[in-house]
Amino acid sequence: MTVYRCEDSLESIFTAIYLSYEEDRNAEDTYLALDEEPMLFAEDVHVQADSARAVKVIRTLERRFGEEDYLKICTALASTDAEKAQAVYRTVVKGLDERCARGHLFDDLTDQYVMQTFSLARKAGRESGYLREFLRFQELENGILYAEIGPKANVLTFLMPHFADRLPIEDFVIHDSTRNIFGIHPKRRQWYLLTGDEGEKPKLRFSEEEMEYQELFRHFCRTISIKARENLKLQRNMLPLRFREYMIEF
Repeated sequence: MTVYRCEDSLESIFTAIYLSYEEDRNAEDTYLALDEEPMLFAEDVHVQADSARAVKVIRTLERRFGEEDYLKICTALASTDAEKAQAVYRTVVKGLDERCARGHLFDDLTDQYVMQTFSLARKAGRESGYLREFLRFQELENGILYAEIGPKANVLTFLMPHFADRLPIEDFVIHDSTRNIFGIHPKRRQWYLLTGDEGEKPKLRFSEEEMEYQELFRHFCRTISIKARENLKLQRNMLPLRFREYMIEF
């Protein structure tokens, strides 16, 4: 058994997939791990993320499986599941071995790893979809728009293109406070990610106009609410409680 010890990053996992093929490993005896838990009678290979190798894997996945299925693979790797690297690896191996047609990588959901990857992608994709709706920007004193989120999955990479497309002339920042990662979008320029120092929290000062509009918005939400028609259970189904911490109206 060969165990590739990866970092929890797309680049590191794709590098491990590249190495498994470069070293001609048998998929049945190969495992991609995101932790250091020892496995008996296994050869450990510590993976150093290599952008050049990762890019080669990305190009192969896009060419062989199509953009949509490649995006599902990336979305699955955004989840917090400890088995995600192995699930994606075995799904990719199956697709390449069977010469899967573009757009059909996830057809065989009876396969354990294909089903696992599909489920992880769906779950992380749902998280990203929620945040597209529930994310709230607030204007700082310097005019920058700031939004804080605390997602379970690492979906900031999927949110930034969405908001960059809709707010191209705005300076904005989306802060994933769970991982302390900042998505930064300078107006009319390309967005990028920045990792903050551990334990560091930004000191925020909102503009006076922002504070006025926040109070107006909360007053509006209270005013349109009909007490006799409140359905708290339905509200929680439509808007999970964990998102409300970061929403102005709550």
